[in-house]
Amino acid sequence: MDVQRFVNENAPEESTETFELENSKLLDIDVDGSVMTKAGAMVAYDGDLKFTGTSNAEGGLTGFIKQKATGEGSPVMEVEGNGHLYVADQGKRVQLLKLDGGESISVNGPDVLAWENAVDYEIKTIGSIGGAAAGGLTNVYLTGPGMVAITTHGDPLVLSPPVNTDPQATVAWSSDLSPSISRNTSLGDAIGTSSDETYQMSFDGTSGFVVVQPYEEAPGEE
Repeated sequence: MDVQRFVNENAPEESTETFELENSKLLDIDVDGSVMTKAGAMVAYDGDLKFTGTSNAEGGLTGFIKQKATGEGSPVMEVEGNGHLYVADQGKRVQLLKLDGGESISVNGPDVLAWENAVDYEIKTIGSIGGAAAGGLTNVYLTGPGMVAITTHGDPLVLSPPVNTDPQATVAWSSDLSPSISRNTSLGDAIGTSSDETYQMSFDGTSGFVVVQPYEEAPGEE
């Protein structure tokens, strides 16, 4: 491939959308005002943009909790101004979700990439998961209207309840579900009691959805 063809084929696509996928692993955000992103996710930008870490409480949440929600050392940041912001997260696939007004989704903290400023967010912690995560899972609860970008290792699988999932492979679920944590002793007998797979998330009900990925994220992994 000659240089000019390479440039032409990999240049950003023109779009009128605020959130636009340049490819399956790279998100182009057309910033006109402000957006929220996972700190450290920026790979490039143009225009006049200002980056601010959220060290102060917003929406009743402290910066410390927000930092925990997005992984150790990866706090949330606000991006303000006008320009194009390109974000990615270690080669993970980017999934775009449009939330209607009042529609909510709960996302595993490390798997949140970006969301529009109109989207409300808060932190919710699920109870202790034993060997999987002594402090429990910390999730970001996002409520529309607005666009949300989450990430997955590989292509996601969306399941309907009732269903049981591995906490380390669980990415997100609809807000009408409230998972419980339990330990499956039969799994312990089969694969050894030291394995984190003996712990599972149980989603009951007849509506909603659960997103899992073909990968188990280790505690603290982003």
